[in-house]
Amino acid sequence: MTPIRNADLHCHSVVSDGTLTPEELAVRAAANGVDLWSLTDHDEVGGQHRAAAAARASGMRYLTGTEISVTFAGETVHIVGLGFDPDDAAMSQGLYDTRNGRGRRAQEMSEGLAKVGIHGAYEGALKFVGNPELISRTHFARFLVEAGHCRDTNEVFRKFLTEGKPGFVPHRWASLKDAIHWINEAGGLAVIAHPGRYRFTANEEYALFLEFKAHGGRAIEVVTGSHTPAEYDEYAAKALEFGFAASRGSDFHSPDESHCDLGSLPALPGALEPVWDLLESRIQ
Repeated sequence: MTPIRNADLHCHSVVSDGTLTPEELAVRAAANGVDLWSLTDHDEVGGQHRAAAAARASGMRYLTGTEISVTFAGETVHIVGLGFDPDDAAMSQGLYDTRNGRGRRAQEMSEGLAKVGIHGAYEGALKFVGNPELISRTHFARFLVEAGHCRDTNEVFRKFLTEGKPGFVPHRWASLKDAIHWINEAGGLAVIAHPGRYRFTANEEYALFLEFKAHGGRAIEVVTGSHTPAEYDEYAAKALEFGFAASRGSDFHSPDESHCDLGSLPALPGALEPVWDLLESRIQ
């Protein structure tokens, strides 16, 4: 196989909370030099066949992907699945069950915002939703920017949508064990997404890595749009310490909102085992 030079294994389309279609993302990724791509919509695999076909049409190789929301130590953690069978029935059911709680949560978020004078937030957020089962804080943020309550989505999250703010409502997602099980049983490989983003103590993070590995998790994101250069080095060291392979992905959502573009990240540090080497037989 030709060596992989530019892998981007984390991004989102309109099937979850991105603003571009799978086809538009594929064109953008290929134009930016990506040669191995994965679409990882939140708790959803509905765009996988479209993304694989678009990748082939754009001259890229493809790995199936999703990003599963799990609850660990009271925090929401994201587990990326790569290289699985997108038609696996058990995974599809598990993801459906995970999505099912978002609707009620969204209604409660709207009720909280109404108490501080922001009315119609649920209906407003729905205008930005490609898949109503996946309504999220990001869709509320886009509505609040459009309605003039904030300058950008970052300001929305700071003022309204984080813990202790009027629009924040926690949700209990899948368990870490279940998410890894779905991915592994469907023939894929589980990756902890952007580990530097979670508000864990050192002991809690250590426990996350240990439990993740005990359940069959194999990799962590090292180079990601959510990490600083210092965190690239920090999580490269953690990958070596725990024997994890390393993944790389922009976490791209939108040309107007994302911190970095598809395919724009630096390469993985050379001492690490790339996750795509473990998934060679699953690359399309």
